[in-house]
Amino acid sequence: MDITIKELQKDFGKKRAIDIKQCTIKSGTLLGLVGNNGAGKTTLFRLMTDLLKADKGEILIGDTNPAQSEVWKNHTGAFIDESFLIDYLTPEEFFYFIGRIYGLGKEVVDERLAPFCRFMNGEVLGQKKLIRNYSMGNKQKIGIIAAMLHHPQVLILDEPFNFLDPTSQSVIRQLLKRYNDETGATILISSHNLTHTTDICPRIILLEDGHILQDIDNTGNQAAKELETYFEI
Repeated sequence: MDITIKELQKDFGKKRAIDIKQCTIKSGTLLGLVGNNGAGKTTLFRLMTDLLKADKGEILIGDTNPAQSEVWKNHTGAFIDESFLIDYLTPEEFFYFIGRIYGLGKEVVDERLAPFCRFMNGEVLGQKKLIRNYSMGNKQKIGIIAAMLHHPQVLILDEPFNFLDPTSQSVIRQLLKRYNDETGATILISSHNLTHTTDICPRIILLEDGHILQDIDNTGNQAAKELETYFEI
């Protein structure tokens, strides 16, 4: 499913946080969004998921503007921060709740959780405690899994490698790549970790001060050196 950005602007007071004239992300793209703190990465994702209203322009997910219709929610999964979680539930209760939203029964949810077994590493299910009592790393895992549970055609993850140990970072890289290969889903991830991002994303967008500075074809992993040079300046 394509994502199209047209004449998009978002201001916070006197600061223009997002200013993107035109950008199209083709269906099936695994795209990495990189940039320094304050570059506008999270703001862009919040605009895509209708958590913020644009001051000008629009974003289309498929043919739908998220600010004008709820249809996009049927085929989009997102995890931006822990506010997406219901922290007074156990992970099991939360996953089953998300499943019910998308018409998935308990057995189907259990089946869909199975591929994440290694990612959860025995630390998420069966712990008999509420989400709010989990570590930040395990909250991150719960949010990512919940975003993918209904097999979305568009997946948006803000800093998915944050708070994860090296093994879990490696596992989620493999899961995202496999999910993209097997389903053809459009996946957008933002990250400060250039290594993880360039390893799995064939397209990289460098965002700074709300502007797209570079849109890099990374099919041959050529973006790594280019980005390292930029961020060393």
